[in-house]
Amino acid sequence: MSADGLIVVRSSHGPAETMDRLVAEIKAKGLTVFARIDHASGAKEVGLPLRPTELLIFGNAKGGTPLMQSNQEIGLDLPLKALVWQDASNDTWISYNDPAWLAKRHGLGHEVEPPVKAMTAMLSAVTRAAAAAA
Repeated sequence: MSADGLIVVRSSHGPAETMDRLVAEIKAKGLTVFARIDHASGAKEVGLPLRPTELLIFGNAKGGTPLMQSNQEIGLDLPLKALVWQDASNDTWISYNDPAWLAKRHGLGHEVEPPVKAMTAMLSAVTRAAAAAA
């Protein structure tokens, strides 16, 4: 885990394939994909360069609602998000916020440990599957 609760996973694939694989893994887990935001495309529209950078927003009410019942302000960080990006060396990465860090950030108590652990396991599984060599 990186600073500030950020988890970063190196992908064996390029950015587009990594994102497509991530979407497929998330949907296979029964989660809803709410949005796919292409930051590089937005930058290009205003004449600015940006290496491939795409944000995926996803989740489900069953997982997130218990956290919001504890403290609605965590809704600022939900639904979950994952960023697929390419660095200057052309390596592709998936970054996401650690659910335990989010729970701590919002002062959530022990009553949310089960859904936080479930989110943590799911995020680890889908990002590692998306990033793994075929």
